[in-house]
Amino acid sequence: MHQLTGLDSAFLYLETENAPMHIGGVSIVEAETPSGPFDLGMVRDLLASRIHTSRTFTQRLVEVPLKLGKPYWTRDENFDIDRHLSRTQLPEPGGWKELSALMAWEFSQPMDRDKPLWEILFVEGLETVEGVPPGSMALISKIHHAAIDGVSGAEIMSALYDPSPEPRTVDPVPATPSEDAEPPSRSELLKESGRHLLQVPRALSGAVGETVKGVVKSGAVWGFKRIKPPPFPFTAPRSRLNAPVSRDRSWSAAILSLERIKAIRKTAGATVNDVVLTVCAGALRRYLLAKDDLPEKPLVAMVPVSVRTEDERGTMGNQVSAMLVSLATDVDDPRQRLRLVRESATGSKVHHQAVGARTLADYGEFIPFGLAGAAARLYTRMHLAEKHRPIFNLVITNVPGPQVPLYVAGARLLAHVGAAPIFDGMGLILPIFSYAGSLAVGATSSRDVMPDVDVFTGFLSDALDELEAAIQPAS
Repeated sequence: MHQLTGLDSAFLYLETENAPMHIGGVSIVEAETPSGPFDLGMVRDLLASRIHTSRTFTQRLVEVPLKLGKPYWTRDENFDIDRHLSRTQLPEPGGWKELSALMAWEFSQPMDRDKPLWEILFVEGLETVEGVPPGSMALISKIHHAAIDGVSGAEIMSALYDPSPEPRTVDPVPATPSEDAEPPSRSELLKESGRHLLQVPRALSGAVGETVKGVVKSGAVWGFKRIKPPPFPFTAPRSRLNAPVSRDRSWSAAILSLERIKAIRKTAGATVNDVVLTVCAGALRRYLLAKDDLPEKPLVAMVPVSVRTEDERGTMGNQVSAMLVSLATDVDDPRQRLRLVRESATGSKVHHQAVGARTLADYGEFIPFGLAGAAARLYTRMHLAEKHRPIFNLVITNVPGPQVPLYVAGARLLAHVGAAPIFDGMGLILPIFSYAGSLAVGATSSRDVMPDVDVFTGFLSDALDELEAAIQPAS
């Protein structure tokens, strides 16, 4: 048994009927394996043999009585893998439109908190998806954000995927019994929560002290090195992206060439992430111009930053902080937009290094869990997202993936595209995942906010073309 962190708990109390808080994606897989047609039974057998490699698979939530503390993860004594796996057939003609609609529906549905918070849906009938062999399969995966972040999610993928068609050998589950084989009692939960509460004042004092030191340090750096500070929270412009969200999701994606992005990075002297942010900014500018709704001030993206150490690899939960980056969507010239995005990202990195990303993440420990859940529900009911400036306009999260082909039970993974949660006031998130020379940009929104999210994802290719043309050296 171990308690969720403040950040992990945040994804529970932010969850409302209109905002389920799970992440995941769709993996498109070839139909054949060396041993025959790919099917759900193969996935089940593979997972069953590796279920012990991550606690996320077998641990469920237990809440403290009266919500006096953050919940705990404990082993599910009734774990049944078949409760987490299901199968469906894509409607005809089995194309991208049908797959996108299924993804949107799946990510509109909340998860059952009485069992470990993950699900995999086996999808047959991909017959007319462009660039995908007819008869291919898809695996739609969902895991609650309270259990994992983007980096640990990529690690969990390793339980399912192998670097060769021949599945690797995984050490069997240890013979020693689990330390939390029995569910905790109410008194144990209250006692453990009380112990954590006694540590809060000292921890809060330390976090505030470190923050003050960091702010002073970052201010000096901005002054002496003339580095522009990052955008501050609540300074982002109002936009159509920052309205209350409905329960119905919209989802689509674009797959771009990682090689082209790296070539732009090299020519411009930027980072891959700078280029990716600029491409997203270009698509956003095109989309909002088409709606005649482009804010005069630049949109601001929240960019998660992993603070997971080597010692924390394989652990559950979220180990992330965040940067705010101006996307220069008010600038027409893509070359200048890249320069401004790079400058803003550099300023945010300096701020993080000075304040300490871990210090910023630690503030989540001091949020009262019970009150925060009630506050989130009140925020939704009163449509308060319409009453203030956005904290930021959208989230762009870029997780590097393996650049070699992967296989699940011998079937080759053709592509993996992510999906992630949105909530009132933040109606667009772009999870980005690179794999085997490609970069997949998923876009999760609400039908009320972006009913035509496929139009936006179509603009991503246009924005890459535009930036590439602007950056190419004159011949």
